Amino acid sequence: MRWSQALIPTLREAPNDAEVASHIFLLRAGYIRQLAAGLYDYLYLGQRSILKIIAIVREEMDRIAQELYLPALHPAEIWQTSGRWEVMGDNMFRLKDRFDRDLCLGMTHEEIMADLARRELRSYKQLPQIWYQIQTKFRDEPRPKSGLLRVRQFTMKDSYSFDLDEAGLDISYQKHHEAYCRIFDRCGLRYMIVSAHSGSMGGSQSHEFMVRSDAGEDLIASCAACGYAANVELASAGVQFAPEPVENAAAEEYATPGQRTIAEVSAFTGVQPHRLIKSLLFMAGDKPVLVLVSGDDEVNETKLATVLGQEARPAHPEEIVRHTGAAAGSVGPVGLKLRILADPTLQTRSGLICGANRDGFHLRHVNPGRDFQPEWVDVRTVRGGDSCPQCGKPLQVAKAVEIGHIFKLGRKYTQAMEVRVLDAQGKEIVPIMGSYGIGVERILTAAIEQNHDENGFWLAPSIAPFQVVVTIVNAGDAAMVNAAETIYKDLGAAGVDVLLDDRDERPGVKFKDADLIGIPLRVTVGKKVGQGLVELVERVSRTTRDVPLAQVPTLIAGLLQEQVQPVRA
Repeated sequence: MRWSQALIPTLREAPNDAEVASHIFLLRAGYIRQLAAGLYDYLYLGQRSILKIIAIVREEMDRIAQELYLPALHPAEIWQTSGRWEVMGDNMFRLKDRFDRDLCLGMTHEEIMADLARRELRSYKQLPQIWYQIQTKFRDEPRPKSGLLRVRQFTMKDSYSFDLDEAGLDISYQKHHEAYCRIFDRCGLRYMIVSAHSGSMGGSQSHEFMVRSDAGEDLIASCAACGYAANVELASAGVQFAPEPVENAAAEEYATPGQRTIAEVSAFTGVQPHRLIKSLLFMAGDKPVLVLVSGDDEVNETKLATVLGQEARPAHPEEIVRHTGAAAGSVGPVGLKLRILADPTLQTRSGLICGANRDGFHLRHVNPGRDFQPEWVDVRTVRGGDSCPQCGKPLQVAKAVEIGHIFKLGRKYTQAMEVRVLDAQGKEIVPIMGSYGIGVERILTAAIEQNHDENGFWLAPSIAPFQVVVTIVNAGDAAMVNAAETIYKDLGAAGVDVLLDDRDERPGVKFKDADLIGIPLRVTVGKKVGQGLVELVERVSRTTRDVPLAQVPTLIAGLLQEQVQPVRA
């Protein structure tokens, strides 16, 4: 392909609303253009990279699964059967057809795949089955941002396994785990595999494949010493405080006028926040639940929902007064006839301060276990520096981008959708199911987040739109043009994806564009062509060397064969 004939609209500056590196450079390099909030056109370079990623995903998935293609437009009753029509809420695009029937645009396909299974699977002899598709998904994202990281329309590889029992599911799960590693390795990503919360998907176990990046919206807790890693929605920590001597003084009430927040009470009393009990009232349905953590900690609502078996929301101000007798900021566990959940970090401590359930008053000398009896459950959000639950070394917490997620769903969907097969004894059984997703655009954005500098970015040869750009320094010089044409043809004949920059532009413009657009190798044809030499530039290392014209194809082939070795934690 010749640059002069291609749509590659590079920009010197990115729009003001582009903040993260991948968004900035996808726009500047002419990979994408925005149609509306969360909706993007994929231009020539962007589409070439996306298609290469899809090809890798398809090749690896074909080793373990069968490719299908199911509708993106779904009848409401399918989702109503599983109960997720209501659970998905406003995130689901909903519409009606001309007959006033409710429909939605698919965010994922658990229900649709299970419906297919109940219509087509009859016997244990047909199991196991693994079906996958690469398809457009839709999410009515309230705040699209960060380019392709948070959008309303995206491409997903989603696959689904059906097995007779848990042992079969373990095998299907492991097949996906290994396939995902091969996919992300081939895409040149440095990634982590972490334990994760299953969320609205349900199921007994899930793992996320994550790329560390400040552009990410997930937080990952990890231990460099032993390899422990988990999303903070699930991560736990070891004991944070050694057992303290028990303080025998009785709890007593004292006035704290106008002091409502942890920071205010800490300043008023001169006591550090970790010596205060943070008491937060949540509503689980119509049932109040008081949740306690250390004053310098935060309640993890995902962990709380897991403990309760349902989502819980912070109580409204009037609900707090009705159930505790005091406004927020003066609430505490002592004397309350409510269900109380307390994080174990409070269990070994005594002589603490908490609200007195009377406006403007707190209690001091409070001992958990003596003055109130809670249920001890992990409900706090892990922080950097906490001790690892496996080895006790400090945990690190960092932002990350999710690029893949695998779930053991169990029988949630097959039971709801009434999927049945006959076992070897002729008895009806419910197959067990797994679900496995990869965000195609997430691979591209994560690669850019990992591999960029102030001038642009570089991609692995396997997913770059072109592997080599041949740059003619002076398009009016016949010797340079002839040499560049020869290299271009020889590389193409050798199976290399090569872009010829034959534009009548200044050399500086061409060099800046070559650095910008993600191509890992550049051959610069300049004044030394008369000596039979051209310049070979490796984008990742910025190394430059003069090489004989005749050796270019061999040298390029060798560089492209070098494999990126991902670093996994």
